[in-house]
Amino acid sequence: MDKSKVTNPWQLKPWWCQPWSILLTGVSIIGGSWWLGHKIWLTLLVAGPISVWMGFFLLVWPKLMQAQLLEAGKDEG
Repeated sequence: MDKSKVTNPWQLKPWWCQPWSILLTGVSIIGGSWWLGHKIWLTLLVAGPISVWMGFFLLVWPKLMQAQLLEAGKDEG
C-alpha cells in the first residue's frame, strides 16, 4: 500500500488497533472493574484514564494523522 496516497489513518493500523477494538477494550475494562468490585469509586478511578486513552485514540489521533497525511500528500504532489 502506498502510504502517500492514504487519507484514512485507520488504514495504517493493524486490526487490533481499530476503533471497534479500542472501544470494546475500554468498555470491557470499565465494565470489568464494576463487575469485579461493585464499587463506584473503583469504577470511576479506572474509567478516568481509560476514557482519556479512548478519547485520544478515537478523536484526537485520527485528526492529527489525517492532517499529517494530507500535508505529506501536498509536499509530494
